[in-house]
Amino acid sequence: MILFDEQTIIDLEFSVVRDMLIEACIENTARERMRIIKPLNTPNEAAKELDLAHELLCVKQEESESPRIEFEELKAEIQRLEIKGGVLDLEGFVKLLDASSLGNELVVFFDKREESYPNLVELTNELYFTNHIIDPIEKVLDKRLQVKDDASAELFKIRSQIRSVRKQINRNFDKVLRKLQSQGILGDTTEAYLDNRRVLSVISNQKRSVPGNVLGSSNSGSLTYIEPHENVPLNYELENLLDDEQKEIRRIFLKLTNDLRGMLPLIKSYQHVFTELDFIQAKVRVGMRMKASKPAMSDDQTIELIDAYHPLLLMANNEMKVKTLPQSLLLDKFCRMLVISGPNAGGKSITLKTVGLLQLMFQSGLLIPADPSSKFGWFHAILSDIGDNQSIANQLSTYSYRLKRMKYFLEVANRRSLLLLDEFGTGSDPDLGGALAEVFFETLYNRKSFGVITTHYSNIKLKASKLRNAQNASMLFDKESLEPLYRLSLGQPGSSFTFEVAQINGIDQELIEDAKTRLDIRKVELDKLIADLQKEKSQIDKLNIQNKKAREEADAAKSEFEALQEHFEARLDKQQEMIDKNNRQLNYGNKVEQFIEKYNLKSHNKELFGEVKKFLAIEKTKIEDRANALKLKAEKKASAPKPKRQKENLQKKKPVKPVILGSNVRLKNSSQQGQVVEIKDKDAVVLFGNFKTKTKVDDLEVV
Repeated sequence: MILFDEQTIIDLEFSVVRDMLIEACIENTARERMRIIKPLNTPNEAAKELDLAHELLCVKQEESESPRIEFEELKAEIQRLEIKGGVLDLEGFVKLLDASSLGNELVVFFDKREESYPNLVELTNELYFTNHIIDPIEKVLDKRLQVKDDASAELFKIRSQIRSVRKQINRNFDKVLRKLQSQGILGDTTEAYLDNRRVLSVISNQKRSVPGNVLGSSNSGSLTYIEPHENVPLNYELENLLDDEQKEIRRIFLKLTNDLRGMLPLIKSYQHVFTELDFIQAKVRVGMRMKASKPAMSDDQTIELIDAYHPLLLMANNEMKVKTLPQSLLLDKFCRMLVISGPNAGGKSITLKTVGLLQLMFQSGLLIPADPSSKFGWFHAILSDIGDNQSIANQLSTYSYRLKRMKYFLEVANRRSLLLLDEFGTGSDPDLGGALAEVFFETLYNRKSFGVITTHYSNIKLKASKLRNAQNASMLFDKESLEPLYRLSLGQPGSSFTFEVAQINGIDQELIEDAKTRLDIRKVELDKLIADLQKEKSQIDKLNIQNKKAREEADAAKSEFEALQEHFEARLDKQQEMIDKNNRQLNYGNKVEQFIEKYNLKSHNKELFGEVKKFLAIEKTKIEDRANALKLKAEKKASAPKPKRQKENLQKKKPVKPVILGSNVRLKNSSQQGQVVEIKDKDAVVLFGNFKTKTKVDDLEVV
């Protein structure tokens, strides 16, 4: 059973999304279905709807020639075809012609695409390619979608007579017109049309001089409209012929209707498939405006948002060309309750609404504006308490309304509930209301419910830090520029930046300082400590980003250097080979020159030839030795085991991050995480939740 009420729809602005979906539909059947869209009953139903929307989105984005999904509903035509003796009109035949053409387009498109679009193929499987609707209609209607003259022999004969009579009427009229124009008894506008008849505009005091039927007069009475006497019988004949034409067309339409009645099952399939596609296409149209996609479905109660956007904020900012920052967070069995704190107008409520609205959209089978690797579980109750909902009619204050709402939550909340509570506990005395809110929070936690809560109450933040499956989070605030950053930071509560926000809004500094003196000094110091920690965390985040960028640049430079080094070493080897070759050839040349000098044409050169032979043998041996050495080197290289590599030289040890002030760390061999708040020599003080621990720096590792 899915529990969610109209107030949740209003609070999370799901009704706005629904209105957009209604507007995106083509025909009324899909619109009426979209008016009541809500979370579905089972995950399987939602998965099916998401798969259909995802496949149609892929068709529109990836297919160069996707079929058009534009049509007119066939309800009236189906009703007439179901009645014996019922006759379709011209508009009905045009709609059937268009529907059959679209049906054939869908059949052709999805043929052999079952692997790519299995759900859409299953939806369109009840259609089949046929010309048994198109051909009979095209025999009756021309390209202008009007009844052809030769739709029947009788119609051809009637229309021929109509043309002949009209021709005679126009001849007679033009003859009388020329005659009366010369007599000067016609008005400035010499003719007009009355009751589909061509009539003369005669000056009223001259009407008795024109034979014919008086059919009317102008508003002022100065002109009288007269049908020429010669055309009276012809116009009567024309009216009879036009009546004959309509009777013959009706006879043709009756026969055509009877011929198409056998195709009624297919026509009903057109109506069903097209309206389903209209419903799905509306989701895709709105999804494309949101840059949405199909998320993953989790088997348990998990919400993992990765680069997720509030759809309405995203579209509004896109229209204003303002950048929208995405949010990422995780709710699972280890962290069921997320308590978000931070300054007003810092984005707490938007983050909460993003979680709630996207969960509602997911369970309603809608595409989500988030990274496709985002995951959504299934909740049986999605309930919200957002904003000021005081009721004058019921004489309820804001706090009374919220108490009634909380009473309902306590009645229905369980491990399959998602609660979205904005400004939790407000509306009453801060201390008393905060104490009651803490009890509510702990009760809902013990019910194992999931929830996102925004608050300014310190006791709620403190309670979240003590509960095993709850977590604090904060909306970051730039203390230097005094502006919200609209980024969610997990793991620590946020300061409300009360005095900083007051300063932004122009409150006198002297008043702010006076206000500080009226508070418990420990509360001021705690708020300052949280603000300073946020500032330090923000700076560390910036340093981490800079370090990561520097490492990437260093790795790129190193890779470039190694490539250049390899290139130059290869060039040096080649040059050395060339030098060795040149030296050998030079030595060979010098030796040959010595042989030539020793050669004596007249004396016996036996000793010289012996030296030459010996030199050649030595050089041949050297060449063979070099060849054998190169061969042995190549064999050793081929047989040597290749060094194991992970991705791009992953065998290189990852650099150990140094422990510095503000680092998120954990004790070695422990999963509990904390933050370094003090470092002195080789010792560090780490804040684990609300407890500080002193330990050796070497016993810590950065997470």
